[in-house]
Amino acid sequence: MGMGTSIFLIALGAILKFAVTDTVSGIELATVGVILMVVGIVGLLISLLWLMQANRRVAERDRVVERDPYV
Repeated sequence: MGMGTSIFLIALGAILKFAVTDTVSGIELATVGVILMVVGIVGLLISLLWLMQANRRVAERDRVVERDPYV
């Protein structure tokens, strides 16, 4: 799940939790909204951690090591 999808789920969950006042039989829309927000936040945190790991790998790969040819 990417960062865009995570932000979308957070926004959709907030809309269901705070803005929708209709009722659906058998489903609590506020609970569905909270679940979507939690899933979106977890996905966003995982995406950010993955992005930080990828940046660290690129930084290590681009390091130049020069050796003294007379040693």
